[in-house]
Formats: sequence, C-alpha cells, structure tokens
Amino acid sequence: MPKTFTDLARHTLNGPTMGTRWSALFHMPGDFETDEVRVAMADAVATVDRQMSTWKPESDLNHLNAAPSGEWVVLPEQLMKVLQAGLAIGEASGGAFDIGMGDAVAAWGFGGAEADEAAIKAARLARRNPAHDMLELDPTNRRARKHADMRLDLSGIAKGYGVDRLAETARLHGIEAGLFAIDGELRALGSQPDGSGWAIAVEKPDLHERTPHSIIELTDMAVATSGDYRHWVQIGDRRLAHTMDPRRGMPLAASPASVTVLARDCMSADAWATAMMVLGEERGLDLAKLIGLSVLFLSHDGKKGSGCGNFSG
Repeated sequence: MPKTFTDLARHTLNGPTMGTRWSALFHMPGDFETDEVRVAMADAVATVDRQMSTWKPESDLNHLNAAPSGEWVVLPEQLMKVLQAGLAIGEASGGAFDIGMGDAVAAWGFGGAEADEAAIKAARLARRNPAHDMLELDPTNRRARKHADMRLDLSGIAKGYGVDRLAETARLHGIEAGLFAIDGELRALGSQPDGSGWAIAVEKPDLHERTPHSIIELTDMAVATSGDYRHWVQIGDRRLAHTMDPRRGMPLAASPASVTVLARDCMSADAWATAMMVLGEERGLDLAKLIGLSVLFLSHDGKKGSGCGNFSG
C-alpha cells in the first residue's frame, strides 16, 4: 500500500566538507534508516574534495597542476567530468569562467595562504590564455595534459558538483525528492510531500546581516549564488571579492553585488553564477537570453535585473 503524506517524516542530514557544510532534507517513512545514506553522502562529497581540492596537496587536481606541460596525466572519472564542464562553460562564456586562475586565486589569499605581493605581481603580469585553449582532455582514456604552465582551480564549480553528487546518492537510496546543499549551492529533487516546491531564500547582498531578498520555489532544479559580500580580502582601503577577472589576473574591479542562476544541475548553476559575475549585468543578461539561462543580478543599491523570466523577486 503506498505511503501517504501523513506517513512521512522529515529527515535532515549534514556534515563538514570543503571548508563548509553539506546538508540534505527529505521526507521518508519514519522508520527509514538514515545511517547508511548519511555515510554514503559524506563519502560522496569527500571524494569530490579529495579529487578536486586545491587545499589538499595530494588531490588529483594538484597532481595535474604539478605535472609538466605536455605530459599526460590519468584522472579519476569525476574530476574528468568536472573539467569537461568547466572548459565547456569557459568557452560558452567567452572566457568569463576560467578554471585556469589558480595562481591568481592563491596570490590574493583565497587559496589557504596569506596574500603575497610578489605572487600578485606575477599573476597580474602573466600572459594568459583561457583554460579551454590550453588544457587538452582525452575522455576516452581519461587523461589530460596542459599546453602551458597553468594552475587549475575548481572552486567555482566543484561545490555545485558536490551538490549533484548528494542528489545522485539520495536517489541510489530510494529518495526521490529532497533538497541538497553545500554553502550557497542547492539542488531540489521533485517536490515536497504536499506538492509544493522547495522554498529557497535568495540572500540580500549585505555585509552585516543575513536576510532574504526574495523567495523562489524549486522543483527538479538547481540554484547557485555568487557574490562580493562573503569572501573577500582587505587591501589598504579596498575590499576585493574572491571572483577573479581572467583578463587581468586579479579580483574584479567592479561587479554585481550578487548573481543567482537557475539550471538543471548544480554544477552548471555554480559555474555560470561565477561567469555572470565576471560578465556583469548588461553582458550577462544578453548572454543569458541567448542561451536560455535564468539569472538574477542584485546590486548593493537594491536594483535588480533578471533574464529568462523565472525570477519574480
């Protein structure tokens, strides 16, 4: 006999990952055993971190970073998938999303160490070509090689992929509906037991308090937000956000306060949110309309711009 709405209990799971926390919310029968799925979800995001972290010297990504130009490096399947997506979105965004900015990320103090003046100068003066031109992938043999000295960084896409892995793991354990998150990246499977979507708050871009700007409802959709108000460094009297300008090898000189993107998978939403920060509202909205991407831009003065109609704010 099928379970009814009243037979279901709310289950919440969470744990540490990637310097923050993952979470899962779903409704299953009250006697549903959560221990196995909790372990499986923790393992899923730990695998992403182990393969794609720039903070872990032994990660597969850092193994590729350390390899000489022109040398093929065999990679695990999940890392290959994320690299493929990162290069594709990099090309589609005209280089606004670039996974080859690891040197600049580290130089400005966003890679675990303090900002370094000499490294900042080197990152600014480096001759840059987009990663989608300089990194060759061989998916059949699951290997990659660089055609220039470059340091890859997946901080703009790996968390989103981690959220997708949480959702995939849930399905493997018979959970067909739920809400899964890492930091500001979320993915909804199905709907809530009463048929409504999963309510998600779009945060007001405020340095001093965390308050909602608007609420959206997700059903079989992912959302990611990138902004200038949570992760930043103070250089003199200037506050510089963590999003890098691929053209200049340094943090964006000017950007929207935040960009929120909807996509079918969280990996794409995550990467496109970063790309839209780099593009800015005018160019970003033009591209979003061209490719059918739903995006919401917010500024610190309260103004907003949205494309493709899925945001009502």
